[in-house]
Order: sequence, then C-alpha cells, then structure tokens
Amino acid sequence: MIRRRLLALGVGVGLLGATAVATPAQAADVVSAPLASMAGGQQVATFWLADGGANLKSATPYAPPAEIHGERTSDAVVPSGKPGLVVPVPPEAEGQLPQTSGKVFFVGADGQPHWCSGTAVQSAYRNLVATDAHCVYDMEGASATVDKWAFVPGYSEGATPFGLYVGKQAFTHYDFTTYRDQDRDFAFVNVYYGVVPSASGALTSNGRLADIVGAQGLAFNQTIDQTTTTAVDVFGYPAGPHPDGTRPYTGATLERSTGQTFVMRLSDPPADQPVGVDSPFTGEGSLGSSWLQSYRDDQGLGYLNGITTGVSDTDGDGRYDTGVSPYFDSGLFTIYRAAAATWSGRITIT
Repeated sequence: MIRRRLLALGVGVGLLGATAVATPAQAADVVSAPLASMAGGQQVATFWLADGGANLKSATPYAPPAEIHGERTSDAVVPSGKPGLVVPVPPEAEGQLPQTSGKVFFVGADGQPHWCSGTAVQSAYRNLVATDAHCVYDMEGASATVDKWAFVPGYSEGATPFGLYVGKQAFTHYDFTTYRDQDRDFAFVNVYYGVVPSASGALTSNGRLADIVGAQGLAFNQTIDQTTTTAVDVFGYPAGPHPDGTRPYTGATLERSTGQTFVMRLSDPPADQPVGVDSPFTGEGSLGSSWLQSYRDDQGLGYLNGITTGVSDTDGDGRYDTGVSPYFDSGLFTIYRAAAATWSGRITIT
C-alpha cells in the first residue's frame, strides 16, 4: 500500500479547542468536495422527506466489502504529535440530552438510496458530521462523491425527530481519495441548517445541527499500547448478517456497545496503525459508527476517537467481535480542522 508519511504537528489542543496552524504540506493533505448548493439542497431535502419520508424508509444499509481480516496484537501505536482534545457541546435547549448519533443517507452508484452511521461533532459553525469516507466518496461510480447526502440525528424506525441536515461540503484525506488508504478512511461533512416539513408541506428551517442536538468532542494522538487501553462506547446502526448467518440487528434503531480498544495487524486490507474495539456489530449499516471516549450517560457527551470502517471476526467463530477504525492522529486532526472552520448556512428562507 502506498502511504505518504506526515510530519508531526507537535501541537497539543487543550479544553478550549484547537489552536494549531497547518503547514502548507499538511494543507495539501486536505481534499474537499461540494455535495449540494443551497438550491440543490432543497431538492435533496425534498427527495428524502417527500411522501412521509418514503425514501428514508426504503433505504438499505450500505454494504461495500466491510469484513476486515486481521488479528489483535500487543503493539503500541506511534502518535504523530502531542495528544489533543476538542471539547464537546450540549444542545441549546436546557435540560435536553444530546442526540448526536444518526443515519447518513445518500444515493449510491447503483442509483438506490442507502445509509451508514454518523455523528455530530463540535465545530466553529455547529454544522459538522463525522462518518466513514466510503459513506461520502463514491468508490464505484464516476462521481467524486455520492448523491443526495443527508444526515438524520436520532433516526428511529423512519422518524426524523430533530430534522434532516443536507450535506454542503465534504472533507477527507488525500491518501484516501488517491490511494484508498485504509488509515485515512474517514470524512467530515458540513451540513446546512436542518429542515422539517411544515403542515403545508413546505420546508422550514430547524436551526444549526449542534444547537439542536449537541456535538461530540474529538480526541487524537491518544496512547494505545499493551498497558494503556481505553474503553469506548460505539454508537451506530448495524444490520446484515454475521458470517454464521445470524442477524441480531435490523438497523431500524440506534445500537450501542462498549469495549476496550487495542492495536490490530491487518492482512486485508493493509494498514499502518489500525485500531480495534471489542464490539459485536455487524458490518452493513455500522460503517461510520462513532467511538466515544470518556462518554458520560448523564451528559450524553464524550470525545470521538474512532470511526468504524470495517468489522472483523478475530477468533474465527463465525461472529464479528471487533470494530476497526483508523488511528486518530495529527493527519486526521488536519482534516477535521479544515472542516470545522467551514460555514454552511441555510437551504430555506423561512
């Protein structure tokens, strides 16, 4: 696998947020692509919300090759800089717990509606969603990105309780779009203000994403070795079968698992520093699931420190037991910082 090495940022991020400045070399790692204009965003929202959300309900879990072959190791990751944190934020409504997890919807290269998992993440304009790069960038068709991308936080059995948020701009790493680098299989998407259908059927603005549902923080360059493991809570919408044919998940509602992180060694696809977590999630639908470090139930907030890009059956018993994520390093923070500073605005005038 071709892999370009990044210079270490060497900059910590405290509880007040990110303060590092990208060098030109790091800025060159950022790949950005438009998803929908303001006028086009209205068409996207109408596509998903028309007929009582029929296209949302008929969407199927996105199912690229999600099974990863590898094993757990006692190796340690090598951070590319100092550890850093970006703080999470609660929703504006007093007393409301954050509802940051949701489904990412899009139309794939096959022309059919699909979904992955995603989560709202803190940003300057309260408008950012983190997910798997495969759930944003079309690796099968001719287009750079998938079509009609939207995020529905709190999705449950067809309901859109906090509105629908159309994607405006996508960000990922150069190594993913150019080399399909497994270590860079993540994406951040800026979304417009949310929309909900009014009684007349017209779209009405629902406010900024993080103002409505809150936003998770971000943790990167964290220590993972044989003696320092971290418990994370994984949130997503798994569906599809285990290798043994069992189907414990439907994808209709949000699921949660909790497990320890560890370093992995992959044989297919190859990767430099993949990270695993104990998780029974199946692959379909769970791509893009958030790994939240230091998650507190009473606050509903934590620090995003992983994104499911595949699942693995490490003990060979026919059931997936491990979620796999790229290691969150300075390279990821460079992409996040570019996305977190990008404004979006509204797709409606009301």
